[in-house]
Amino acid sequence: MNRREFLEATLALMVASNAIAASKPPSAREIPRRKLGRTGEQVSCIGLGGAHIGRQKDEAESIRIIRRALDNGINFLDNCWDYNEGQSELRMGKALQDGYRAKAFLMTKIDGRDKKTAAAQIDESLQRLRTDHLDLLQLHEIIHDNDPERSFAQGGAIEAMEEARKAGKARFLGFTGHKSPAMHLRMLEAAQQHGFRFDAVQMPLNVLDAHYDSFEKRVLPVLVREEIAVLGMKPLGGSFILQSKAVTAPECLRYALSLPVSVTITGMDSLARVDQALKVARDFQPLSEKQVQALLAKTEKVAKDGALEKYKTSIHFDGTTKHPEWLG
Repeated sequence: MNRREFLEATLALMVASNAIAASKPPSAREIPRRKLGRTGEQVSCIGLGGAHIGRQKDEAESIRIIRRALDNGINFLDNCWDYNEGQSELRMGKALQDGYRAKAFLMTKIDGRDKKTAAAQIDESLQRLRTDHLDLLQLHEIIHDNDPERSFAQGGAIEAMEEARKAGKARFLGFTGHKSPAMHLRMLEAAQQHGFRFDAVQMPLNVLDAHYDSFEKRVLPVLVREEIAVLGMKPLGGSFILQSKAVTAPECLRYALSLPVSVTITGMDSLARVDQALKVARDFQPLSEKQVQALLAKTEKVAKDGALEKYKTSIHFDGTTKHPEWLG
């Protein structure tokens, strides 16, 4: 897919009912919604990342962050069984009380690669999140060479995920990873070989990825073609992009949102970060080809060899490498 095709695909994902939003005052504009692949669901174009929830010293601040996002139209919530030793899920579960669960499209991730471990983590996540079901359940960190084979093996994690869906514990299923486009493609191939189709796939999509071992170039076109929901993450590259001083946070978010993604998940560790994401989403217009090329030109040098994409080139972000016991 070329840039023009990306733009056309992005526009197709956006819900027509939000076209009138631009005529409203900025504070009253709705957050654009996009189709979640072939699921029939519509989610906010910006999603709240769970890894940053649980890091606040005051639990009440975490709850305020989540509720500020939900009250202002961000409905996609990301989380994971292993984030902040479970604190991210525990705090999100508290934030979802008092009617807030109904406002959320709730996603979490598990690490277990065998059926027993995966099933136990699913149940623990549901308990922490104080809900009887997940809108999306994903297998976390497909970053190990044997992940596709192990996940789809008899008695593997996919069996636990399918059983969770049948039991009403999860509506849709997906997987995530940040290490290698080739590994994502192998996971998709393994699914096809086993007669399984993922509803969603999560991966890094940002102004640096476009230059080095790119998920955008290798995996994104496959997902769009197969109508699998694309969940973009790390639009700021885990803050490393901003440290380069090459681009600003709003530029990074606009670039990520200009790709054919259902949602761009970004960390919001303060109310100010929530408000920043809300402003970008409310004012969003896809970047032109000229604007895209200008951003890529500004980031080409710092993107060399993936030095700032540490999730690809180091174990900095590899939770299951540092904690293999989470895999089971």
